[in-house]
Amino acid sequence: MRNTTVAPGTPCPAPPRPGEPPLHRLELAGGPGAVPFAAGPFDELGPLSRSDRPHRHTFYEIVHIAAGSGTHVVDLAGHPVRPRQLAVVLPGQVHYWRDQRGLDGTLALFTEDFLVDHPGDRALLRRIGDTCWFDLSEAEHEGTARLMADLTAECRQRAPGHESVLRALLHVLVVRMARLPAPGGGRPGGPGEPARLRGPAAPGTPPTVAEAFVRLAARPVAWSVRECAERLGVTPGHLTRTVRAATGRSPGRLLNEARAYQAQRLLAHTELPVRQVAARVGFADPAYFCRFFRRETGTSPGEFRKHHSSRLPSIDTSGASA
Repeated sequence: MRNTTVAPGTPCPAPPRPGEPPLHRLELAGGPGAVPFAAGPFDELGPLSRSDRPHRHTFYEIVHIAAGSGTHVVDLAGHPVRPRQLAVVLPGQVHYWRDQRGLDGTLALFTEDFLVDHPGDRALLRRIGDTCWFDLSEAEHEGTARLMADLTAECRQRAPGHESVLRALLHVLVVRMARLPAPGGGRPGGPGEPARLRGPAAPGTPPTVAEAFVRLAARPVAWSVRECAERLGVTPGHLTRTVRAATGRSPGRLLNEARAYQAQRLLAHTELPVRQVAARVGFADPAYFCRFFRRETGTSPGEFRKHHSSRLPSIDTSGASA
Protein backbone atom coordinates (compact mmCIF):
# COMPACT_ATOMS: atom_id res chain seq x y z
CA MET A 1 0.00 0.00 0.00
CA ARG A 2 2.97 2.34 -0.36
CA ASN A 3 1.24 3.92 -3.36
CA THR A 4 -1.18 5.51 -0.88
CA THR A 5 1.60 7.97 0.05
CA VAL A 6 2.68 10.70 -2.34
CA ALA A 7 4.87 13.80 -2.46
CA PRO A 8 3.07 17.07 -1.62
CA GLY A 9 1.09 18.42 -4.55
CA THR A 10 1.01 15.14 -6.49
CA PRO A 11 -2.27 14.94 -8.45
CA CYS A 12 -4.42 11.86 -8.01
CA PRO A 13 -3.83 9.46 -10.95
CA ALA A 14 -7.41 8.16 -10.84
CA PRO A 15 -9.91 10.91 -9.94
CA PRO A 16 -13.17 9.73 -8.38
CA ARG A 17 -16.14 9.13 -10.62
CA PRO A 18 -18.28 12.23 -11.24
CA GLY A 19 -20.19 13.26 -8.16
CA GLU A 20 -18.14 11.24 -5.67
CA PRO A 21 -16.13 12.86 -2.85
CA PRO A 22 -12.40 12.92 -3.66
CA LEU A 23 -10.11 10.20 -2.34
CA HIS A 24 -7.03 11.63 -0.64
CA ARG A 25 -3.69 9.91 -0.29
CA LEU A 26 -1.20 10.66 2.45
CA GLU A 27 1.17 13.49 1.44
CA LEU A 28 4.74 13.04 2.67
CA ALA A 29 7.85 15.06 1.85
CA GLY A 30 9.76 11.87 1.03
CA GLY A 31 7.17 10.65 -1.46
CA PRO A 32 6.22 6.99 -1.96
CA GLY A 33 9.38 5.67 -0.27
CA ALA A 34 8.83 7.60 2.96
CA VAL A 35 7.63 6.08 6.22
CA PRO A 36 3.80 6.06 5.76
CA PHE A 37 3.11 8.04 8.93
CA ALA A 38 2.67 11.72 9.81
CA ALA A 39 1.80 13.47 13.06
CA GLY A 40 1.49 17.07 14.14
CA PRO A 41 -0.87 19.95 14.91
CA PHE A 42 -3.67 20.90 12.52
CA ASP A 43 -1.74 23.93 11.23
CA GLU A 44 1.40 21.91 10.58
CA LEU A 45 -0.42 19.28 8.51
CA GLY A 46 -2.05 21.82 6.23
CA PRO A 47 -5.41 23.46 5.51
CA LEU A 48 -7.09 20.22 4.45
CA SER A 49 -6.83 18.99 8.04
CA ARG A 50 -9.79 21.30 8.77
CA SER A 51 -11.56 20.83 5.43
CA ASP A 52 -15.26 21.65 5.35
CA ARG A 53 -15.77 19.69 2.12
CA PRO A 54 -16.65 15.96 2.13
CA HIS A 55 -13.70 13.75 1.24
CA ARG A 56 -12.27 10.28 1.86
CA HIS A 57 -8.82 8.89 2.71
CA THR A 58 -6.70 5.92 1.74
CA PHE A 59 -5.29 6.13 5.28
CA TYR A 60 -6.30 6.20 8.96
CA GLU A 61 -6.65 9.48 10.85
CA ILE A 62 -6.61 9.77 14.64
CA VAL A 63 -7.64 13.20 15.93
CA HIS A 64 -6.96 14.52 19.44
CA ILE A 65 -8.92 17.72 20.03
CA ALA A 66 -7.56 20.19 22.56
CA ALA A 67 -9.71 23.24 21.72
CA GLY A 68 -12.52 24.45 19.48
CA SER A 69 -16.14 23.89 18.61
CA GLY A 70 -18.29 22.84 15.67
CA THR A 71 -19.31 19.48 14.23
CA HIS A 72 -17.22 16.67 12.78
CA VAL A 73 -19.23 14.66 10.26
CA VAL A 74 -18.07 11.08 9.71
CA ASP A 75 -20.13 9.21 7.13
CA LEU A 76 -23.72 9.83 8.28
CA ALA A 77 -23.11 10.95 11.88
CA GLY A 78 -22.38 14.45 13.16
CA HIS A 79 -20.26 14.66 16.33
CA PRO A 80 -20.29 17.90 18.38
CA VAL A 81 -16.73 19.16 18.84
CA ARG A 82 -15.36 20.30 22.19
CA PRO A 83 -12.01 20.06 24.01
CA ARG A 84 -10.73 16.74 25.41
CA GLN A 85 -11.94 14.47 22.62
CA LEU A 86 -10.39 11.68 20.60
CA ALA A 87 -11.65 10.40 17.23
CA VAL A 88 -10.68 7.96 14.49
CA VAL A 89 -11.54 8.11 10.79
CA LEU A 90 -11.08 4.83 8.90
CA PRO A 91 -9.91 4.52 5.28
CA GLY A 92 -12.80 5.09 2.88
CA GLN A 93 -15.05 6.94 5.33
CA VAL A 94 -16.42 10.30 4.17
CA HIS A 95 -15.73 13.08 6.66
CA TYR A 96 -15.50 16.86 6.99
CA TRP A 97 -15.63 19.64 9.62
CA ARG A 98 -18.72 21.85 9.80
CA ASP A 99 -18.98 25.29 11.45
CA GLN A 100 -15.65 24.74 13.22
CA ARG A 101 -14.21 27.58 15.31
CA GLY A 102 -10.85 27.65 17.05
CA LEU A 103 -10.22 23.99 16.23
CA ASP A 104 -6.86 22.90 17.60
CA GLY A 105 -5.18 19.65 18.49
CA THR A 106 -2.97 16.95 17.01
CA LEU A 107 -3.41 14.44 14.21
CA ALA A 108 -1.80 11.08 13.50
CA LEU A 109 -2.10 9.86 9.89
CA PHE A 110 -0.91 6.44 8.72
CA THR A 111 -1.60 3.77 6.11
CA GLU A 112 -2.56 0.20 6.89
CA ASP A 113 0.86 -1.19 6.00
CA PHE A 114 2.35 0.88 8.82
CA LEU A 115 0.67 -1.58 11.22
CA VAL A 116 2.95 -4.43 10.08
CA ASP A 117 4.54 -4.85 13.55
CA HIS A 118 1.13 -5.06 15.24
CA PRO A 119 -1.35 -6.60 12.75
CA GLY A 120 -3.92 -7.07 15.52
CA ASP A 121 -4.25 -3.28 15.62
CA ARG A 122 -6.20 -3.43 12.35
CA ALA A 123 -9.02 -5.29 14.08
CA LEU A 124 -8.82 -2.95 17.07
CA LEU A 125 -9.09 0.10 14.81
CA ARG A 126 -12.14 -1.35 13.05
CA ARG A 127 -13.76 -1.94 16.45
CA ILE A 128 -12.83 1.57 17.60
CA GLY A 129 -14.41 2.84 14.39
CA ASP A 130 -17.77 1.49 15.61
CA THR A 131 -17.74 4.26 18.20
CA CYS A 132 -15.53 6.72 16.29
CA TRP A 133 -15.78 9.52 18.86
CA PHE A 134 -14.71 9.61 22.53
CA ASP A 135 -14.91 12.18 25.32
CA LEU A 136 -11.82 11.98 27.53
CA SER A 137 -11.33 12.47 31.24
CA GLU A 138 -8.66 14.93 32.31
CA ALA A 139 -6.21 12.08 32.95
CA GLU A 140 -7.01 10.41 29.59
CA HIS A 141 -6.65 13.74 27.82
CA GLU A 142 -3.25 14.42 29.38
CA GLY A 143 -2.01 10.90 28.63
CA THR A 144 -3.13 11.16 25.02
CA ALA A 145 -1.51 14.58 24.68
CA ARG A 146 1.83 13.14 25.83
CA LEU A 147 1.60 10.28 23.32
CA MET A 148 0.69 12.61 20.47
CA ALA A 149 3.54 14.95 21.44
CA ASP A 150 5.99 12.02 21.36
CA LEU A 151 4.70 10.93 17.95
CA THR A 152 5.05 14.48 16.62
CA ALA A 153 8.60 14.82 18.00
CA GLU A 154 9.69 11.52 16.40
CA CYS A 155 8.26 12.64 13.05
CA ARG A 156 10.10 15.96 13.22
CA GLN A 157 13.45 14.67 14.44
CA ARG A 158 13.67 11.47 12.36
CA ALA A 159 16.44 10.16 14.61
CA PRO A 160 17.87 6.67 14.00
CA GLY A 161 15.20 4.06 14.72
CA HIS A 162 12.36 6.57 14.59
CA GLU A 163 10.16 4.28 12.47
CA SER A 164 10.16 1.51 15.08
CA VAL A 165 9.53 4.05 17.85
CA LEU A 166 6.59 5.48 15.90
CA ARG A 167 5.08 2.00 15.48
CA ALA A 168 5.47 1.26 19.18
CA LEU A 169 3.91 4.57 20.24
CA LEU A 170 1.04 4.14 17.79
CA HIS A 171 0.39 0.64 19.15
CA VAL A 172 0.11 2.06 22.68
CA LEU A 173 -2.28 4.76 21.43
CA VAL A 174 -4.51 2.24 19.63
CA VAL A 175 -4.64 -0.13 22.62
CA ARG A 176 -5.52 2.73 24.97
CA MET A 177 -8.25 3.91 22.58
CA ALA A 178 -9.69 0.40 22.55
CA ARG A 179 -10.01 0.57 26.34
CA LEU A 180 -12.09 3.77 26.28
CA PRO A 181 -15.78 3.29 27.07
CA ALA A 182 -18.17 4.07 24.24
CA PRO A 183 -20.56 6.96 24.95
CA GLY A 184 -23.76 5.58 26.40
CA GLY A 185 -22.33 2.08 26.43
CA GLY A 186 -21.92 1.93 22.64
CA ARG A 187 -23.42 3.40 19.52
CA PRO A 188 -25.59 0.93 17.66
CA GLY A 189 -25.27 0.96 13.91
CA GLY A 190 -27.93 2.69 11.89
CA PRO A 191 -29.90 1.07 9.08
CA GLY A 192 -27.56 -0.29 6.44
CA GLU A 193 -24.38 0.30 8.44
CA PRO A 194 -21.65 -2.17 7.45
CA ALA A 195 -21.35 -5.46 9.29
CA ARG A 196 -19.20 -5.66 12.42
CA LEU A 197 -17.73 -8.78 13.93
CA ARG A 198 -18.66 -9.68 17.49
CA GLY A 199 -15.02 -9.40 18.55
CA PRO A 200 -11.59 -8.75 17.04
CA ALA A 201 -9.36 -11.59 15.98
CA ALA A 202 -6.40 -12.50 18.16
CA PRO A 203 -3.32 -10.41 17.30
CA GLY A 204 -1.21 -12.00 14.58
CA THR A 205 -3.86 -14.45 13.34
CA PRO A 206 -4.82 -14.53 9.63
CA PRO A 207 -8.24 -13.16 8.65
CA THR A 208 -11.10 -15.59 9.12
CA VAL A 209 -13.67 -16.33 6.43
CA ALA A 210 -16.12 -14.08 8.28
CA GLU A 211 -13.60 -11.21 8.45
CA ALA A 212 -12.81 -11.57 4.75
CA PHE A 213 -16.54 -11.57 3.93
CA VAL A 214 -17.14 -8.40 5.95
CA ARG A 215 -14.41 -6.67 3.95
CA LEU A 216 -15.95 -7.87 0.68
CA ALA A 217 -19.39 -6.69 1.76
CA ALA A 218 -18.04 -3.21 2.47
CA ARG A 219 -16.77 -2.79 -1.09
CA PRO A 220 -18.92 -0.78 -3.53
CA VAL A 221 -19.57 -3.89 -5.66
CA ALA A 222 -22.94 -5.66 -5.87
CA TRP A 223 -21.87 -9.28 -5.37
CA SER A 224 -24.23 -12.10 -4.46
CA VAL A 225 -23.64 -14.52 -1.59
CA ARG A 226 -22.59 -17.18 -4.09
CA GLU A 227 -20.13 -14.81 -5.80
CA CYS A 228 -18.63 -13.87 -2.42
CA ALA A 229 -18.29 -17.54 -1.49
CA GLU A 230 -16.50 -18.27 -4.78
CA ARG A 231 -14.08 -15.40 -4.21
CA LEU A 232 -13.32 -16.69 -0.72
CA GLY A 233 -12.94 -20.30 -1.88
CA VAL A 234 -15.73 -21.75 0.27
CA THR A 235 -19.24 -23.07 -0.32
CA PRO A 236 -22.25 -20.79 0.21
CA GLY A 237 -23.38 -23.03 3.06
CA HIS A 238 -20.04 -22.79 4.87
CA LEU A 239 -20.00 -19.02 4.35
CA THR A 240 -23.51 -18.72 5.81
CA ARG A 241 -22.63 -20.75 8.91
CA THR A 242 -19.37 -18.92 9.68
CA VAL A 243 -20.73 -15.42 9.04
CA ARG A 244 -23.85 -16.05 11.12
CA ALA A 245 -21.71 -17.36 14.00
CA ALA A 246 -19.41 -14.30 13.83
CA THR A 247 -21.99 -11.55 13.30
CA GLY A 248 -25.39 -12.99 14.25
CA ARG A 249 -26.74 -12.25 10.76
CA SER A 250 -26.81 -14.04 7.40
CA PRO A 251 -24.52 -13.06 4.51
CA GLY A 252 -27.54 -12.01 2.44
CA ARG A 253 -28.77 -9.68 5.18
CA LEU A 254 -25.30 -8.13 5.56
CA LEU A 255 -24.95 -7.60 1.82
CA ASN A 256 -28.31 -5.80 1.73
CA GLU A 257 -27.28 -3.63 4.69
CA ALA A 258 -23.96 -2.80 3.02
CA ARG A 259 -25.69 -1.81 -0.24
CA ALA A 260 -28.13 0.41 1.67
CA TYR A 261 -25.23 2.02 3.54
CA GLN A 262 -23.32 2.71 0.32
CA ALA A 263 -26.49 4.28 -1.08
CA GLN A 264 -26.87 6.44 2.03
CA ARG A 265 -23.29 7.67 1.64
CA LEU A 266 -23.83 8.60 -2.00
CA LEU A 267 -27.14 10.34 -1.27
CA ALA A 268 -25.68 12.30 1.67
CA HIS A 269 -22.32 13.28 0.20
CA THR A 270 -22.84 13.57 -3.58
CA GLU A 271 -25.21 15.28 -5.97
CA LEU A 272 -25.74 12.18 -8.11
CA PRO A 273 -29.34 11.65 -9.28
CA VAL A 274 -31.16 8.79 -7.60
CA ARG A 275 -31.00 6.67 -10.76
CA GLN A 276 -27.19 6.97 -10.76
CA VAL A 277 -27.02 6.12 -7.06
CA ALA A 278 -29.13 3.06 -7.83
CA ALA A 279 -26.76 2.00 -10.61
CA ARG A 280 -23.69 2.51 -8.39
CA VAL A 281 -25.04 0.05 -5.81
CA GLY A 282 -26.14 -2.54 -8.36
CA PHE A 283 -29.78 -1.72 -9.24
CA ALA A 284 -30.68 -1.40 -12.92
CA ASP A 285 -34.26 -0.40 -12.03
CA PRO A 286 -34.47 2.87 -10.02
CA ALA A 287 -38.02 2.05 -8.90
CA TYR A 288 -36.90 -1.27 -7.45
CA PHE A 289 -33.98 0.50 -5.77
CA CYS A 290 -36.40 2.98 -4.15
CA ARG A 291 -38.50 0.12 -2.78
CA PHE A 292 -35.34 -1.61 -1.50
CA PHE A 293 -34.07 1.59 0.11
CA ARG A 294 -37.36 2.29 1.87
CA ARG A 295 -37.51 -1.29 3.16
CA GLU A 296 -33.94 -1.07 4.53
CA THR A 297 -34.02 2.46 5.96
CA GLY A 298 -37.68 3.32 6.51
CA THR A 299 -37.59 6.33 4.18
CA SER A 300 -37.32 7.15 0.48
CA PRO A 301 -34.02 8.17 -1.16
CA GLY A 302 -35.36 11.68 -1.71
CA GLU A 303 -36.43 12.15 1.91
CA PHE A 304 -33.13 10.73 3.15
CA ARG A 305 -31.15 13.17 0.99
CA LYS A 306 -33.32 16.07 2.13
CA HIS A 307 -32.47 15.43 5.79
CA HIS A 308 -28.87 14.22 5.49
CA SER A 309 -27.29 15.95 2.52
CA SER A 310 -24.16 17.97 3.31
CA ARG A 311 -25.18 20.40 0.53
CA LEU A 312 -21.55 20.97 -0.31
CA PRO A 313 -19.94 20.36 -3.72
CA SER A 314 -17.05 17.93 -3.97
CA ILE A 315 -13.58 19.46 -4.05
CA ASP A 316 -10.88 18.49 -6.53
CA THR A 317 -8.15 15.98 -5.82
CA SER A 318 -5.12 18.25 -5.98
CA GLY A 319 -4.45 18.00 -2.23
CA ALA A 320 -4.44 14.91 -0.07
CA SER A 321 -3.18 15.28 3.42
CA ALA A 322 -6.14 15.00 5.81
